[in-house]
Amino acid sequence: MAVCETCGNDYWLAFEVKTISGDRHVFDSFECAIQRLAPICEHCGVKVVGHGVEVAGRFFCCAHCARATAGAEAAAITDTVGAHPS
Repeated sequence: MAVCETCGNDYWLAFEVKTISGDRHVFDSFECAIQRLAPICEHCGVKVVGHGVEVAGRFFCCAHCARATAGAEAAAITDTVGAHPS
C-alpha cells in the first residue's frame, strides 16, 4: 500500500502523479491531489482546478481576477461565454 502525502492515509488504491518537472507524488484521492498540486488564484485565493488564466507567470481562476490584479497586463483577457440556449 502507499501513503498519501497530503492526508497520510495508507490506502491500497492510492495513485501516483508525475509532474512535467519529474517530481512524483502519491495521493489517495483527487481531493488530496488538488489540495497539494493545484495553483491558487492570486486574487481570490481559490484553488484553480480548471484551466484558469496565467498572466506573466501569475495564476488566476478567471479573467475577472486576472484583470483585477494584473491590470494592464491582463486587460485583453476575457472569459469565453457561449450564447444562452433558446
